[in-house]
Amino acid sequence: MNQQRKAENVAEVKGKFNAAKMAIVTEYRGLTVGQMAELRREIYGAEGEYKVIKNTLVRLALKDGTYASLEPLLKGPNGWVFAYQDPITLSKALVKFSEQFELLKIKGGVLDGEFLEPTKVKDLATMPSRPELQAKLLALMQAPATQLVRLIQEPGARVARLLDMVRKSKSDQQV
Repeated sequence: MNQQRKAENVAEVKGKFNAAKMAIVTEYRGLTVGQMAELRREIYGAEGEYKVIKNTLVRLALKDGTYASLEPLLKGPNGWVFAYQDPITLSKALVKFSEQFELLKIKGGVLDGEFLEPTKVKDLATMPSRPELQAKLLALMQAPATQLVRLIQEPGARVARLLDMVRKSKSDQQV
């Protein structure tokens, strides 16, 4: 590979790291081509990307960056998972896949500049995703309004129930 092409590849890899909110290193040894394609689909569905990149290119791209703590993991064949949107959704998809296909091993990752051991990546997958948190927050925000509406409607509902009971008692007396 000539120097110019190598520099372009390093710049491309640096761009992926700069754009990503989280990066995870995996070992994919033993996975079939079909399984790799399925993994890529799962990761893409979680708004991420799975790439196999040469360790020498990654070493050059990692120098003095936020993801430099991943350099010790660059042994053997590695697959890189880049989370561009919600890291929790992506980690859920990756952990689910690694549990289904045990040949995929999570080596570690970096989220917001903090190194994550494989167990922390799995812990991250157990957290609620952004849409789930938004739904819970919306429910919490709507609860007081819903209770207020019920409180306002209750006197009218009581009157309606009382009138219904009077009507039933009068119809029972006539029969």
